[in-house]
Amino acid sequence: MIETTDTDFLFRPFDLRELSLRNRIVMSPMTRGRAGEERLPNSLMAEYYTQRAAAGLLITEATVISKQGIGWLNSPGIYSDEQTEAWKKVTAAVHNKGTPIFLQVWHCGRASHSSFHENQQLPANR
Repeated sequence: MIETTDTDFLFRPFDLRELSLRNRIVMSPMTRGRAGEERLPNSLMAEYYTQRAAAGLLITEATVISKQGIGWLNSPGIYSDEQTEAWKKVTAAVHNKGTPIFLQVWHCGRASHSSFHENQQLPANR
């Protein structure tokens, strides 16, 4: 049994199914809003994630999966080829540090504001 005061436990390797983590620290998603209006991951985001790559696992900020799913200013997207290519630069930078990174997919649905959509319409009810 592990003592709850044993902080070294956090720094021990951990196998998450078939994914080996260097430690048990996971960075949870925190939306930063640095992707600009085109919602493209960029060098600032790559730097942000690589600075945190000492964690065992990184989970990216909320990343919208479609124009219908937008609900936050300048959040990154993953619904276009250009966005997908831009994410590859971020993930490669993190992988170069030996850290796995997961993408948090996001769709705001009806909670989205009309200002994010063409013709100021609310998201479709599908």
